[in-house]
Amino acid sequence: MTAITPQILLRAYAAGVFPMAESADDPALYWIEPDERGVLPLDHFHVSRSLRKSVRQRKYEIRIDTAFGDVIRACAEKRPGRKDTWINSRIISLYTQLHRINCAHSLEAWRDGKLVGGLYGVKIGAAFFGESMFSRETDASKVCLVHLVARLRFGGFTLLDAQFVNHHLTQFGAIAVKKVEYHRLLEPALAGEADFKTFSADQDIEKVIELATT
Repeated sequence: MTAITPQILLRAYAAGVFPMAESADDPALYWIEPDERGVLPLDHFHVSRSLRKSVRQRKYEIRIDTAFGDVIRACAEKRPGRKDTWINSRIISLYTQLHRINCAHSLEAWRDGKLVGGLYGVKIGAAFFGESMFSRETDASKVCLVHLVARLRFGGFTLLDAQFVNHHLTQFGAIAVKKVEYHRLLEPALAGEADFKTFSADQDIEKVIELATT
């Protein structure tokens, strides 16, 4: 079994490749390079009226990087309608190591002291590679995504990679781009500079919505 280190993983992302497992129980990892890549355009992110209402209700306390391990393990859990996931123990270990060197981040929704939703991803330059999200309460992961986009735009990011386009992401404006076009977006983003932690106004809901949607 070939050893994959955090450094190899970062180089793979920079080349447009990312790892997945066949299932949570399969110890092997496979390198994936889709012919079409999912991208969430940061300047055309769509937030529905109902989701704006959910964000404004302030049901969740939004935090960053306070429970990365809990978030990735929650993303790996089996849920109704999804019997298995592509996140195995090797992925959990690798991305936790990336988090320790400040190259992977989590954004979390908390309610009454409990983690009820969140997402995680990898940062290189001005690119953020969204990996997975989970929700244990209504709209928790969607609210996190709105806060993520606001944070990325404020911090100077130019690319939000979504890996694949699905029905869940198309509602936010996700598009599929060909491999060649993806690399045209990726290369300047890798060379750019952005700060994931500079945004400190998650409690200012109107500012969050404004940043995410304008």
